Amino acid sequence: MLLSRFGMYTAAAPGVPTTGGVRLKSDTGGHVYAPGMALVGINHVALEVGSIDEALAFWERLFGPLQLRGRSGSMAFVDMGDQFVALMRAPRGGPDTVRHVGIVVDDKDVVRAAAVAARVDVSRPPSLDVHDPWGNLLQVVDYREIQFTKAPEILAGMGLTGLEKTEAAIAELRAKGLVRGLAP
Repeated sequence: MLLSRFGMYTAAAPGVPTTGGVRLKSDTGGHVYAPGMALVGINHVALEVGSIDEALAFWERLFGPLQLRGRSGSMAFVDMGDQFVALMRAPRGGPDTVRHVGIVVDDKDVVRAAAVAARVDVSRPPSLDVHDPWGNLLQVVDYREIQFTKAPEILAGMGLTGLEKTEAAIAELRAKGLVRGLAP
């Protein structure tokens, strides 16, 4: 059994070893990740949309002006510093109800206000879930409140110097032995 991030015990997938090169974090501060190979983060997520122009307009209504890494008639790459979201033109399907993408922002309340102003249905606080016009579920989270941490030089390059974690987020990172140089 493995402890999931939701605090529930779940069985390991059949055929997937839970030992070998993988070492789970121990009470004595042992390693969490496999030596020589570790998941580091997400480079990008691809979302299916019906129209690239409409998708970019939707994202700008919620998140403000966008920086693009590239664009063609059937794709656009929305830059997020050292990561990106790929918007890909595809036929419309039904709305997602569980499958989602977590989008990290510097101020979730500002995004909520923009979504409400754009007449986009939003979930009740404290969560912020929205569907784009093609049914993609976007779960908007505040950088300050989550474990995900960008290097200070990346934040500075994005114009987000001074964006700091909450005490709760730092406590979660500290419990994993991952706090070094984070205030407070």
